[in-house]
Amino acid sequence: MDFHDISLEVSNGIATITLNRADKMNAFTGRMMHELISAFDLTDANDDVKAVIVTGAGKAFCAGADLSTGGDTFAKGGSDVKTAQGIPRDGGGLVSLRIFNSLKPVIGAINGAAVGVGVTMTLPMDIRLASESAKFGFVFAKRGIVPEACSSYFLPRLVGIQQATEWVYTGRLFGAQDALSAGLIRSVHSPDELLPAARALAEEIAANTAPVSIALSRQMLWRMLGASHPMDAHRVDSRGIKERGKSADSKEGVVSFLEKRPAHYPDRVSDGIPNIFPNWQDPEFF
Repeated sequence: MDFHDISLEVSNGIATITLNRADKMNAFTGRMMHELISAFDLTDANDDVKAVIVTGAGKAFCAGADLSTGGDTFAKGGSDVKTAQGIPRDGGGLVSLRIFNSLKPVIGAINGAAVGVGVTMTLPMDIRLASESAKFGFVFAKRGIVPEACSSYFLPRLVGIQQATEWVYTGRLFGAQDALSAGLIRSVHSPDELLPAARALAEEIAANTAPVSIALSRQMLWRMLGASHPMDAHRVDSRGIKERGKSADSKEGVVSFLEKRPAHYPDRVSDGIPNIFPNWQDPEFF
């Protein structure tokens, strides 16, 4: 598939999605929204892809929404995708939801400015690494709007409500060290070391784990953030162990360990993953 505002490359089991409007600091557009969603559709469908890295071309990761249309930038709502009632859906939210639903782990390699949607789109990524030159900002109130891209859900869960409110209420820009201290990012790297560090992490995942188990584990961890009781997790864990315990991957994982050799997991994400998220009221599932 040909892309314009992003690029997608796959090498040795790792997909790299690059926001590709370097001359505009990779400002977010409607086209970029649709292309990002399509890119994650492709990575989910490709069994050769074991992990996804998202980064930006040039000096910025993403400087936020493209404001080139001036004062009416936000007047028509978030995107050309509408609800059944005709309300425009937030474009950043559509991207965040697609990342949340990814079957592959997602690593953000934040190489520069990540402001507005440029930072909120990274929140549903599993792990975020940043360059020393990265700058972050939840600047929505400074533009007369409100946080988007599902950030009112993700941000407090990542950094706590006190830090989230301070960043949102002030709209201030802050650097990589502040982001690291607050837990927004996992590590800080020199510009030349950022992508190699992200790739090393992705390769560790790809080389050592069963893709179907990763797809399920990813959804278990994210969905249980909103669980009301440990019993919710126990139900999901129990069903997951039952389903994966009888799989060819489970047999291979145990036998390869006993034989002291690398595992070769046969199950494929594209063949489908078990539904381990039961109706909480199902009497057959305690």
